[in-house]
Amino acid sequence: MKFPNGVTGFYSAKHNKPPTIDEKQFKQICFSLISSNGGEVLDFKEPQVATNFFDVEAKVFNKHLHILLNVHYPFMAFAFDVEYGKITFIDEPELFKQFSPFYNVLDTKELNAPVILRLGSKKSIVQNDNELNSDELEQIAYWKPERIGEIIFNYWD
Repeated sequence: MKFPNGVTGFYSAKHNKPPTIDEKQFKQICFSLISSNGGEVLDFKEPQVATNFFDVEAKVFNKHLHILLNVHYPFMAFAFDVEYGKITFIDEPELFKQFSPFYNVLDTKELNAPVILRLGSKKSIVQNDNELNSDELEQIAYWKPERIGEIIFNYWD
């Protein structure tokens, strides 16, 4: 997976501002798909100061889960647990299929893939394919994420 510029939510005036996801559309899709599966949306959290993703808490298929969407790019994931600095990603095949026409739904294999860092090298700190800007690389050097999912869905401030 190639990290696009601004996926972490960090950028400065000298870098192009990344796009933003249509929150209203995302909310409508979530409520529609969850209710059509006999489920219920329990909470809809917008990105906060230290997060770069929407977090929709839902009960569906007799499971309690979270639907995460990056605020800048249409990268989606499902999680069992979402706590500060720790997200436990899961695969949910039926929701994967239903959300895929709207978003790039990532599976646990992609999300848990390692981030390859070369610390001490400002220019090429992230060895994974990327278009990250210098502000993002600075944050990555500081937070040292281990998994791809920790870059796409982060709690950095």
